[in-house]
Amino acid sequence: MAQQKKLEDPVKYRAPALEKGLDIIELLAAHESGMTQSAIAKSLDKSQGEIYRMLSTLVRRGYVSRVAKDQYSLSLKLFSTAQQHAPIERVLEVAQPLMRQFARSIRQSCHIVMENDAAIVVILSVEAPGNWGLMIRTGAVLGLWNSGAGRVLAAFRSEAEREELISGHAPVSGEPPLDRDKFLTEVAEVKRRGHYNKKSETLYGVTNLTYPIFDPSGNAIAALTCPYLERVDGHKAASRKDAAREISKIAEELSAYFRGEHLTGMETK
Repeated sequence: MAQQKKLEDPVKYRAPALEKGLDIIELLAAHESGMTQSAIAKSLDKSQGEIYRMLSTLVRRGYVSRVAKDQYSLSLKLFSTAQQHAPIERVLEVAQPLMRQFARSIRQSCHIVMENDAAIVVILSVEAPGNWGLMIRTGAVLGLWNSGAGRVLAAFRSEAEREELISGHAPVSGEPPLDRDKFLTEVAEVKRRGHYNKKSETLYGVTNLTYPIFDPSGNAIAALTCPYLERVDGHKAASRKDAAREISKIAEELSAYFRGEHLTGMETK
């Protein structure tokens, strides 16, 4: 009986009017030039009467604009509303406890990197507990063609955006000259594998485990890295395979959060 009630809950708590309004917003978001009322009704398989009432409400509340006699388009209100709480700040709030949990259980540090004007910048870093660890400080600028994060950020974007990233990047201290053919080959391999898992080209004894964090359009908005340190003493530590598995889960969870999906295993604000 309890199982039956659980299965019925999603239907029981549906809000049809709200869903119709969201359907219209999502449809108009995909049609930059706007749509007529009849085209909206046809696309959503609804009557024109239903659509008229919803459109009237959305226009009155400012989420949809009437740009012609019978032409509607999405206004900028959703954008301005979203900017009141910067998306990346919300993601970092969600990411930090997940990364701290990873550091405690795997006993390795981790950090999130984003691209800013073709610079590869660490925006959040969590230190491993204990006496030993490698933490890249927040605000540090990394190389593009000699870092796992740089390769991941380059891999999951359009060719034009990748070219813009390459041409605009200013090499950091220690970053070698660009071998374009080699870099593009490595980027293609990262895209095929879906992640980067190789020895660091900056420090000995470190393996960079780097996974993309995707925005809703499928581009890598950020990269999550564990600079895995191999222990050679008697300390029993999590394996590199374990670390890669757990860091990839966090990247997947944060990508899901970007898509508006609920995170498993934790409540978000």
